[in-house]
Amino acid sequence: MSDTIQAPSPRVPKALRGIYAGNTRSVVARGLKVVARNNYLVVLTGFFEPVFYLLSMGLGLGALIGGVQFYGHEVNYAAYIAPALMAVSAMNGALYDSTSNVFFRMRYGKIYDQMLSTSLGPMDVALGEIIMALFRGLLYASAFMVVTTLLGLNLSWTAILAIPAALIVAFGFAAVGLTATSFMKGFQHLDLVFFVMLPMFLLSATFFPIEVYPETVQWIIKALPLWHAVDMIRQLTTGLIQPSIWGHLAYFAVMILLGVTLATRRLKALFLR
Repeated sequence: MSDTIQAPSPRVPKALRGIYAGNTRSVVARGLKVVARNNYLVVLTGFFEPVFYLLSMGLGLGALIGGVQFYGHEVNYAAYIAPALMAVSAMNGALYDSTSNVFFRMRYGKIYDQMLSTSLGPMDVALGEIIMALFRGLLYASAFMVVTTLLGLNLSWTAILAIPAALIVAFGFAAVGLTATSFMKGFQHLDLVFFVMLPMFLLSATFFPIEVYPETVQWIIKALPLWHAVDMIRQLTTGLIQPSIWGHLAYFAVMILLGVTLATRRLKALFLR
C-alpha cells in the first residue's frame, strides 16, 4: 500500500506534511455527488423547521406582541426573531452534517479508512467534511434570507452580510461537531448533541431579549456559541451594528481554530495508528 501513496504536494507547508496533502477538493467532490444522488430530500426538509417557527411565532405571536427592544431601538417581533432563526438554521445544517452523517461514514460506512489509505491526510478529510457542512449551512441560510426578504423582515442593506456571517457560524459548529463525533461510539451518543442544541435554541435570545433572564443566567447564555451567532446576525439584519460584533467574530475564530485542530488530531489518532 505504501508504494501507491503519492508524495504530498510541494505547496503543502512542511509542518503539515503527513496530515495534509492539499487535496481537500476530492473529499468535497465525493460529498457533493452523494448529496446529489441520495440526500437532497434530507437537506430540503431540514430547511423548513425554522421557516415554520418564523411563520408561527414571528407572524402569529408577533401580531400580539408588537415590537421588541434591541439595543435601544424597537424592532418588529417578526424582524427580531428572523435573524435568530437564520442563525439556528446555519447551526442545524452544520451540526446535522458533521455529526449524524459523519458518524455513519466513520463507524459503519468505513469511508474514512478508505480515504486515508490513499494520499489524503486527516486534515484533508476534516476540512472536506467541514466544507460539506458549510455547504449545507449556506443552502439553509441563503434560502432563509430569500424568505425573510420576501416578507420584508430585513431592515437594513447590511442584511446581505448575514450570509457570510451565517457561514462563519456554520464553520464553527461544523468544526466542533466533527470533533465531538470522533469521540462517539454509538448512535445513542448523538442524542447528547440534540440535548445540547435544544436549550441553546430556546435560551439564546432566540425568541425573547436576553434581558428577561436574571443576570447570572445572562452570563451563562452569553457563553453559548448560538447567542453570539444570534446577536451578530441580528445586528446585521437590523442595521443596529455594535462594537460587540467584533467580539462575536473573535469567538467563532477561536471556535473554528480549536475545532479544526482537534478534529484533525482525532482523525489521525483513529485512522493512522
